[in-house]
Amino acid sequence: MSQPPDGLPAYRVLTGPDDAAFCRRVSEALALGYRLHEGPALTFNGENVIVAQAVLWPEAGTR
Repeated sequence: MSQPPDGLPAYRVLTGPDDAAFCRRVSEALALGYRLHEGPALTFNGENVIVAQAVLWPEAGTR
């Protein structure tokens, strides 16, 4: 598949609290065929750890 499914963009940044729901969202993106782009970024908002993880559709990096 040369394009991401369902009209999703080739580059996505997933963000949210560092919890099971966030991990599921990243896992779902990987199951669709996305690849991790670099490592995650973490910050603390005074209450929770917030994570950002970029994912890239494989063909997007070859253009």
